[in-house]
Amino acid sequence: MGCPRRCQRAVRPPYAACPAPTRASVPGPATLRPHAPGHGARAGTGRTREAVPVPSHHGTPYSVAVRLRSAKPDGRAPRPATGAAVAGTGGGPVSLDLTLLGVAIAGISLSAPLIAATAAPALAVALWRNVLAVGVLTPVALLRHRAELRATGAREVRLSAAAGVLLALHFGLWLPSLHMTSVSSSIALATTTPIWTTVLLRLRGHRSSGLVWAGITVAFLGVLLLTGVDLSLSPRALAGDALALAGGMAGAGYMLVGSEVRRTVSTTAYTCVCYATAAAALLVVCLIAGVRLGGYSGETWLKLAVLTLTAQLLGHSLLNRVVQGLGPAVTSTGILLETPGAALIAALWLGQHPPAAAYPALGIILLGLALVVLDGRGRRGG
Repeated sequence: MGCPRRCQRAVRPPYAACPAPTRASVPGPATLRPHAPGHGARAGTGRTREAVPVPSHHGTPYSVAVRLRSAKPDGRAPRPATGAAVAGTGGGPVSLDLTLLGVAIAGISLSAPLIAATAAPALAVALWRNVLAVGVLTPVALLRHRAELRATGAREVRLSAAAGVLLALHFGLWLPSLHMTSVSSSIALATTTPIWTTVLLRLRGHRSSGLVWAGITVAFLGVLLLTGVDLSLSPRALAGDALALAGGMAGAGYMLVGSEVRRTVSTTAYTCVCYATAAAALLVVCLIAGVRLGGYSGETWLKLAVLTLTAQLLGHSLLNRVVQGLGPAVTSTGILLETPGAALIAALWLGQHPPAAAYPALGIILLGLALVVLDGRGRRGG
């Protein structure tokens, strides 16, 4: 902190030139105060320097940076940052994001059992879950986010559409693989999303600590132990494994692009554009492939509605919500819990009891996730 000009006069001895600041005079991360007029401002600009928390791409929710904010014409202090910018500075919002991440994992864990119990083609299921989600979100977006939708820039729209294409690619690759290889192999390979997320972040110049890599490795080993990956080398199974692996890669791209858009766009506005694009892309694929899109029974439509509510709205939409605060590394690693969650639901609903290795494997997955989360909190605290 600079010394006020009145302290620089010769009326005080040197050792008393500037009183030590008290705790009350030092602004905290959530109660930052702008400098007084003329002190710390750029000459002739009327702009003050203000430290505000901003999103980070390192898997850590937020870091502190300095931004320039214009002072108001009447001389009043600029309005402090609110909303998501301050949300990452305390433990409460992070705990809320972790809770919402748990709800999202529970939602997506219903996906595989519901798809297995639904008498509809896999690509049709992927299409209708996005179409129904858009039907629910569009009225909300038009009523509550009309101004935001109009003000959304072309870059955000393009990124949201790109995320939708990647989401459609994820569904289009992974769901058919369930009928080509074993379900355990398909899920294990599709949940390699955090591995590819970390690799893509590294290619973009962001370094992950050894603890993050260790956590991802431990969690993925837990998935392999739980599912008992089928190493069959038959041509059909090998093609299914390749599709599932590619689906995991597409999921990583979807997660990273979504985290970029969510820095400036609300969840509702983003998911509305993203799901609409995914539905359009899947519709084109279904029409080209001649997939049957109708003529289902009432029970099938009910299951599609439940799938949309749980896996799509409570699953993917909440993942889009928490990725802004938790970062893509923690969020994508949490998706690994979909495998034990789906196994538990299948046991209770479909009578498919998991093997004895499921319980220690669940502990291993939780350990891997904890390592990634602890690394994020350690970086935030440092």
